Amino acid sequence: MERPKTCTVAAVLLLFLLTDGGSAGPVSAAKESWGYVDVREGAHMFWWLYYANNPGTSYTELPLIMWLQGGPGASSTGFGNFEEIGPLDRELDERDSTWIQAASVLFVDNPVGTGFSYTDTVDALTKDVAGVASDMMVLLKEFFSQKEEFQNIPFYIFSESYGGKMAAAISLELTKAISSGGIKCNFAGVALGDSWISPIDSVLTWGPYLYSTSLLDDAGLMEVGSAAEAIKRAVTDGDFVKATELWSVLENVVEQNTNGVNFYNILGQESDDDDDSTVVKSLLQEDYLTSLARRHIRPLHSESLGQLMNGKIRKKLGIIPRNVTWGGQADAVFASMSGDFMKPVIDVVDELLEAGVNVTVYNGQLDLIVDTIGQENWVKALKWPGIEDFNKMKWTALDDPESPGVTGAFVKSYKNFSFYWILKAGHMIPSDQGDMALRMMQMITQQE
Repeated sequence: MERPKTCTVAAVLLLFLLTDGGSAGPVSAAKESWGYVDVREGAHMFWWLYYANNPGTSYTELPLIMWLQGGPGASSTGFGNFEEIGPLDRELDERDSTWIQAASVLFVDNPVGTGFSYTDTVDALTKDVAGVASDMMVLLKEFFSQKEEFQNIPFYIFSESYGGKMAAAISLELTKAISSGGIKCNFAGVALGDSWISPIDSVLTWGPYLYSTSLLDDAGLMEVGSAAEAIKRAVTDGDFVKATELWSVLENVVEQNTNGVNFYNILGQESDDDDDSTVVKSLLQEDYLTSLARRHIRPLHSESLGQLMNGKIRKKLGIIPRNVTWGGQADAVFASMSGDFMKPVIDVVDELLEAGVNVTVYNGQLDLIVDTIGQENWVKALKWPGIEDFNKMKWTALDDPESPGVTGAFVKSYKNFSFYWILKAGHMIPSDQGDMALRMMQMITQQE
């Protein structure tokens, strides 16, 4: 039997699919649609759309946002949806700070092989952001052809982590496709959250950031700095596979010198069923790609989230092939992209700004893996003519929506470029500061 490509329903009608008997918890009343797009032979990409659910405003009067997760190999339809901005959390309870109250949200499991997306063979996995962008053009062309009602609605791409690197490349190709008439949509801007735009700027600032927050001593600072410089030499030599391997070494050095600092929020520690010393020893014994996937992909595909996605959600969706497991190809996706991992895309951001695309950078104060110091470094190195005036500006304080009078963020904007500094948040800003993230999104999409 041929797999159905799309399904559109009102989620409230699927209550029985989200419960295994007994009492039912809250279910989003938003209209939903999902489906597959065959972006290449043997490559099948899954998407899931929530129509905006605002009692006072039609979805046609609110923007459309595509959310891209990082990794590469982390699932938007899983983690971004149920852990960050979707209408329901992992327990299927309603999320007060869901973004669908202010926008329609399109989650895409990208690249192919991520989440419910899959490939027929390992050879069909993408190897770089150029391939990722090419696949996404096929998906977006199909999406906007199917959903003509969204063609004139302002369309934004929001991203997190490696998703930001992919979002930059996707945005540039989308701009070209719109200009040539290949895709009809109203592209309004891209937002790069804690994004892996310049890997070397991140790793070179890990040591100083950790030292300034009392998480490294002098000896630790020297060890971390030495490991980071080795990565810099590999990048300078153009050996990006070696740079990725050395990045894994650097992370082990950081863990050993900080007693297991959490790379996604420095106020926490790496958690695992085993004690920290056992975890570090295990990571050191694994090949570097396996250890990187274990550290950065598998936590986003936790056992409880995996049970939800491969259980109730799979049953609800009804179109997932029997041989596809949510997240089953995640490690392979990361491995396939390893040669592209440490390559920067600052030049792509410059091209976007020069083309007049609205670009926003936003970063969490407590993030280590993409620390704010590193983000500021590559931003200052932009060749866009407006960067000098941007750098001279002072930022503006924003109140925390949950605590009026208390600063929740700072923002600075000049022409088509903005930067948001989000306080008390780590790598996953909507998880740590949901209300502040929602307000930021509304500001970026010009709703306040």
